Amino acid sequence: MKDILDISEQTVSSMPPRQPLHMQVQDLTARPEARIAPTQGPTRTFAWRIALFVPALLGTGLLVSAMYGWLAETGMTQLEWVLLALIGMTFIWVTLSVSTVGVAIAGLLAREKAETRSPRDVTPMDVALLVPIYNEVTSDVFGNAAAMLNDLARQNSPHRYTLFVLSDTRDPQIAEDERRAYAALAAQTPKGFAVHYRRREMNTDKKVGNLVDWITGWGAAYEAMVVLDADSLMTGRAIDRMADELSTDPQAGLIQTFPVLIGARTVFARLQQFSNIAYGWLLAEGLAKWARTEGNYWGHNAIIRTRAFAESAGLPYLQGRRGKAELILSHDFVEAGLLRRAGWQVRFLPRVSGSFEETPGTLIDYVLRDQRWCRGNLQHLRLLGTKGLHPVSRYHLFHGAVAYLLSPAWFVLLVIWALLGVDSETNVVRYFNEANPLFPDWPPEMSHIDSAVFLMIMYAMLLTPKLVGAGIIALHPKATRVYGGRSAFLTAFLVEIVLSIAYAPILMIQQTRAVIRALLGQSDAWAAQSRHAQNYPLRTLVRFHWVETLLGLVLLTGLASGLVSLWLLPIVASLCLAIPLSALSGWAMPQGLPSGLLMHCPQTIREPAIVGRAREERSRLRTLLNASKLPAE
Repeated sequence: MKDILDISEQTVSSMPPRQPLHMQVQDLTARPEARIAPTQGPTRTFAWRIALFVPALLGTGLLVSAMYGWLAETGMTQLEWVLLALIGMTFIWVTLSVSTVGVAIAGLLAREKAETRSPRDVTPMDVALLVPIYNEVTSDVFGNAAAMLNDLARQNSPHRYTLFVLSDTRDPQIAEDERRAYAALAAQTPKGFAVHYRRREMNTDKKVGNLVDWITGWGAAYEAMVVLDADSLMTGRAIDRMADELSTDPQAGLIQTFPVLIGARTVFARLQQFSNIAYGWLLAEGLAKWARTEGNYWGHNAIIRTRAFAESAGLPYLQGRRGKAELILSHDFVEAGLLRRAGWQVRFLPRVSGSFEETPGTLIDYVLRDQRWCRGNLQHLRLLGTKGLHPVSRYHLFHGAVAYLLSPAWFVLLVIWALLGVDSETNVVRYFNEANPLFPDWPPEMSHIDSAVFLMIMYAMLLTPKLVGAGIIALHPKATRVYGGRSAFLTAFLVEIVLSIAYAPILMIQQTRAVIRALLGQSDAWAAQSRHAQNYPLRTLVRFHWVETLLGLVLLTGLASGLVSLWLLPIVASLCLAIPLSALSGWAMPQGLPSGLLMHCPQTIREPAIVGRAREERSRLRTLLNASKLPAE
C-alpha cells in the first residue's frame, strides 16, 4: 500500500480524455422555446393542488377575518394593519404544512401508487457520480465513495458508472490527503468501474463553477449525472433505481430522492434525525403528490439528465450592489425551475429508500450552515420575475425565501405581544392621546382569552404534522417495533417535541439576524461545513448567543413585574437558557440511557448495511492516511 501512497501528483490527479459539452447561460428576461413535456394526469395533479392550497387559504382567511372583526371594533390603525398582515403571513405557511399532511394522508388512503415506471425497457446509460468537495474530512468523503462503488458492484446493473471527486480544496495538507486517498480508492475500485479525481487551481463560482467545469470538460460522455454532497451516501440499489427511472422516462430532466439523516450522535443531531424519519416522510409524500412533475431540487442525492441541464440550467450572474456581478448562491432551486421552464419534468420520488446524508451535530453548526443558505434563498425574491417559469417553480422559489422571512415576522409578533402586556394598564402599545395616530387602542380582551386562544391555535397548527406522523406510527405495531416499541417511540416523540419547542425561539432570533445581515449585504467567507460535532467553549457560546440571552432577560423582567403575559413563558425560558441549551445540543448521548430518551429510530436501532460499510471504509482510510504522516524510522 505504501507504493500506492507514493504515486506522483500528476498520476493521482487523473481525468479521462476531455469530451466538452457546451453550457448555455440562460437569459432570465426572455422566455425560452420549451420542449413539449406533457404532465401525467393533469386533472389529478390539479385536484391535489386544489386540496393543498384551498384549505390553507380558507383557514387563513377565516382567522384573518376573525382578527379583523375583533380589531376593527375601535377602528383600524396602521399598526393594526401591520399586525393583521403579519398574522396572515405567518399563519398561511403553517396551514400549508398542515394541508401537505392532509394531501399525503389522502393519497395513502386512496392507495395511490408512487410515481414510478416499469424498468422493463431500461436503456443502459453512462452515469457519472459527482462528488464536489471543499476542505472536507478526506477519509469520510472517500470512505463513502468506496462503500457506494462496492454496493453498486453488487447490483448487476445495465448502466455504466464512473465516479468523479471534484475538489475545490484550498488547504494544501487536505489536498495532499485527497490525492493519497484517491490513489487508495483507485487501487481497490471494483472491476468495471472507473474513478477520477480533479482539483481545480481556482475555485471560481464555488460549487456551481465546480459542476460547470466538469460539464464543459467531460459532460458529453455521460447521459446522466448523480450529484452528491461530501456527506452523501446512497445504496447501489437507490442509485440504480434512479438511473432506471431516468432511462425509462424521456421527459424527466431531474429526479430527486428524499435523503434520510444518519450518523446522529449528539442531542441536536438526534433531534433532527428523529424528526426527519418520524415525520419527514409524511411531508415528503404530500409534496410528491401535489408537485408531480414540477418538483424541486435540494442540490444533492438526485440524478440529472446531463444535456438537459447543460442546455437549460446555466446560471447567469445577478447584478448586485454597486453593479457588481453576484453569484446565485442557492442554485439548486433555480436550476430545477429552469429545467422545468425548458419543458423537462422535475420529479420527486420519496419512496426511493437508501438515500442518506448527515446533519450538523450542534446548534451552532446548524446556525452557521443556515446563515450560508439564508442569503441565497433571499436572492430567490429577485428571480421571481424570470420569464417562462412554471407557477409551481415560482412557488418553490418564493417558499425558499419565506422560510427565512418568517423568522423576522414571528419576532415582530413576539415584540408586539410583549408590548400588549397583561391588561389595559400594562398595555404599552396604546393611545397616549388623540394626537398620536400610530398606536392602536387595543380591545381590553386582547391580552386574555383572545390572545391565549390565538397562541393555542398557532401551537396546535405547528405541531399538527408531527402529531399526525407520530399517530400513524403509534397505531401500527410493526411501525413502532422498529423504533424500539410503542413506549420507547412515544417517549422519544415527547422528548423531540419538548426540545423542538426549546430550540425554536433561539433559531428564530438567529435566522432574524441572518436575514438582517443578508439584506445589509454582509456575508461570511465560504467555509467548509463542520460535519463532526465539537463542544464549543463557554466564550464561544456566550459570543454566539448573547442577543437571545439579553432578549430573554428583558422578557423575564417583564414577566416578573407582571407586564408580560404568562403565555410567553416557554419563549422566555428558551431565550434565557440559550447558552446552556446550545451547550446541551453538542452533548454526545450515552448509550446507557433508555431507548426513548435516546430518540432511537430505525437507522439507529438497526443500522443500514451501507452505513456500516462506509464507517469501516472511513476508518481504514483514516488509518492509512495517518500512517503515511508518521516519520520514517
